[in-house]
Amino acid sequence: MFLKLRHQTSVLSSFVILLIALLPSCTSPNDPSQKSLLGGREITDDAGRRVLLPPVVDRAISLAPNLTETVFAVGAGMKLVGDTTYCDFPEEAKHVTKVGDTLHPSMERIIALKPEVVLVSTASQLEVFTDQLKSHNIAVFVTDPRDLEGVFRSITQVGEILGKSEEAKTVVASLRQRSESVETKVKQLPPVRIFYQLSAEPLYTAGKDSFVTDLIRRAGAESVTADVPGAWPKYSAESALAAKPDAIILPTGGSMGAGNSTVAEALRKSPAALRGRVYKINDDHLVRPGPRAIDGLEAMAKALHPEAFNQ
Repeated sequence: MFLKLRHQTSVLSSFVILLIALLPSCTSPNDPSQKSLLGGREITDDAGRRVLLPPVVDRAISLAPNLTETVFAVGAGMKLVGDTTYCDFPEEAKHVTKVGDTLHPSMERIIALKPEVVLVSTASQLEVFTDQLKSHNIAVFVTDPRDLEGVFRSITQVGEILGKSEEAKTVVASLRQRSESVETKVKQLPPVRIFYQLSAEPLYTAGKDSFVTDLIRRAGAESVTADVPGAWPKYSAESALAAKPDAIILPTGGSMGAGNSTVAEALRKSPAALRGRVYKINDDHLVRPGPRAIDGLEAMAKALHPEAFNQ
């Protein structure tokens, strides 16, 4: 009886060992339901979603120029397997496989590149394709900065996702130092009332939810459309005429080329236009909420308050 019981125990132990050995092969390592068990991690994005990611992300796709710039800025460019036709900075970004434009990416190309995460810049991009990517176990992470602190948070999050947390901290510290330097220089100066002309025809500007409105404030200015709802609202000619700004900012000359290089008709008799206080600033530094936004901040501050930088 003792020998029989010992034999049964031995058989049972062998079965348990075999079962444990087989368990990993019965679950896909790409199954989101299993990733937390395999050391996965969760990060909350700007849409308030808890995004489940693998322990290490080696393949990422960016669907926005600012995010592509951020990936390279934190030293993770080698992990970028796809980006958009608008992603043109740094130079290396031009050679990354293109998956279409920001608003109409190709799902087939994205899926074929087998990314572990797709980075998108606004929640509006999310609803279009998130279900398709989810069915292929591809995570979608949203960043949607509404101010400069949001830009810093985005850089930090991208660094964390791609295993470059320390590099991201260094980048943010440097950018924050430059921002604080600008703010210190213009702090005691009277703010300049400005109109930010995103485009002339039709006339669009920066509203309450745009990160540019925060940049304008930090540059020692006051946007006449700071309280208009939305990020990039359409603005009526009547309202523009009544605004009477003392300066106009034209984001132009970057990826936009010569577009938006002339003042909208409704603003041509404004105090800003009559006094020649119209400033053209590289649009890539103002419409992309990424590392180069600080370049845009510095350019605006120097244009509006040259006296603070000529010492």
